[in-house]
Amino acid sequence: MTVKDKMNPNFRNLQGGLFAEVAKADVGEAAAKLIERGVDVMAWADPLFPDPSIPESVKRAMIEAIESGMPSHYTIPIGLLELRKALAGKIKRMTGLEIDPHRNVIVTPGSDSGLLYAMMLFIADGDEVMVPDPSYPSNFLNPKLLGGATVPVPLYAEDNYQVRIEEFEKRLTPRTKMVLITHPNNPTATVFRRESVEKLCAFVKDHDLILVSDQAFEDHVFDDIEFVHPAALPGMWERTLTVCSISKGIGLSGFRIGYVYAADTIMDVLYGGAVNVLGAASTITSLGAIAALKDEAHLEDNFRRFDKRRRTACRILGSIPGVSMKMPESGILAWLDVSKLGTSEEAVKAILDDANILVNDGRAYGAQGDGFVRIVTACFKEEEEVVERFERIRAALVGLAEKKGVR
Repeated sequence: MTVKDKMNPNFRNLQGGLFAEVAKADVGEAAAKLIERGVDVMAWADPLFPDPSIPESVKRAMIEAIESGMPSHYTIPIGLLELRKALAGKIKRMTGLEIDPHRNVIVTPGSDSGLLYAMMLFIADGDEVMVPDPSYPSNFLNPKLLGGATVPVPLYAEDNYQVRIEEFEKRLTPRTKMVLITHPNNPTATVFRRESVEKLCAFVKDHDLILVSDQAFEDHVFDDIEFVHPAALPGMWERTLTVCSISKGIGLSGFRIGYVYAADTIMDVLYGGAVNVLGAASTITSLGAIAALKDEAHLEDNFRRFDKRRRTACRILGSIPGVSMKMPESGILAWLDVSKLGTSEEAVKAILDDANILVNDGRAYGAQGDGFVRIVTACFKEEEEVVERFERIRAALVGLAEKKGVR
């Protein structure tokens, strides 16, 4: 018996790149090694990476706090009250929900930890979690880490990745406990329309399930598309946990500040285990987050910047022979159908070898991601910098198209 045989079987098969190569850009040191080689990374959903991006208002608040000496101390594990108040105000403006900062919101060290923590309350051995496919990779892994089972539910490009509720109905079993969505969707950058959200919520209520809604990309929804918050729909508040972040919309990924909001019957348990599971968010970045949430002009500037980026990406990348790209509806992602050029693995390799750029293989986002590539459009602060990278990607895929005889 080896030491791995003694491990929790839910974790035993994880690999961090020490003994075998891992393809996922945020696992182990794979991406760091590529960066050392001079590879440009457009695979992390980290706005303006690798360029400086802290707003002046946030810098000032953090410098003043450091000079006071206060940030050397812990915050309370559920988050600074002033930050929870700022978050409650933001949530109310976006959803109309009356959020009590003392009872309905918790700050987490990033939304990834918040996502797993939100699920930990409900998922035990054998429980099944329905996850739309394609979706964020953690959505497929987290249920397994908790001893549950992931049940992928296909979304289809021809439906603009909207919900076919019959696909959920036919996968329902007595063990189904939860539906887990990323809304707006990562990687497709599509937004679930009201009809999809209402049908999905009706399914959740009819079968007495829990909904976890990962809304990390909610801040930037384009073209006046209505964004429907599941927690705000009738009968959903008491069974929904909403997970959010300041990483994508505000562009402060390195601050590691996420948050979860939910009914107080749920939040009481999240509060109860916070010190054991989460510890506490960073004090200095919590203070920075308060300043960032007050700086509405910065969020508006990002909206305009990311709107322009998606249009630039679609103009350049959508003109590649054999490649199809729909205009992103939200956030900072481009989702390219490269299936006519071969496999998504071939496309990612061509972009890495010929353009010296790391992008994401769509297969990491579920079976429905095969034949697709995800590119983060918001990398680099200056527009000419990202245009130059888009053109390199285009040239690499045009070269692949020529090799495949695609015109």
